[in-house]
Amino acid sequence: MLPDPTERLRFRRMRMTDLDDVTALLVAFDPMRGERPPSTRDDGVRWIEWQERNHAEHGFGLWVVETHDGAFVGDCGLTVQDVEGAPHVEVGYHLLPATRGHGYATEAARSVRDCAAAHGVDHLVALVRPDNAPSQRVARRLGMDVERTAHVHGGDALVFGMHLGRP
Repeated sequence: MLPDPTERLRFRRMRMTDLDDVTALLVAFDPMRGERPPSTRDDGVRWIEWQERNHAEHGFGLWVVETHDGAFVGDCGLTVQDVEGAPHVEVGYHLLPATRGHGYATEAARSVRDCAAAHGVDHLVALVRPDNAPSQRVARRLGMDVERTAHVHGGDALVFGMHLGRP
């Protein structure tokens, strides 16, 4: 399972050789993760190992998103998230600061959404912090609506969701 390339982006499995880029991505994402110590290379290793487990267990995870010339943009993909005791397939997207504001998150997430639908996912969510307006806009551009607020990963999140039709 791999999302189709888009006009500007392509996807590939995350690997340990991505550690520097993944660590930079996590550090950039730290302000959205709440009251936690800053991310480290060890966190980057754990993030990559988590993706390896996701792919082994579910057949999907977060993929590296890069331009067609190989420049690292961020990650985007599918993970199973526990939302107050219930598992949900989430589309997640995280971009390096320099790549934000160019429509990459929406472009990548649309391809991931379509991949999820093609592989039988019937309900897709995005968990977004209430103060993260850019991620909320991406979720809305995917066709998602706020279904509820939930306490996840140590804080409140808006649970955007949508039902996917069969292709």
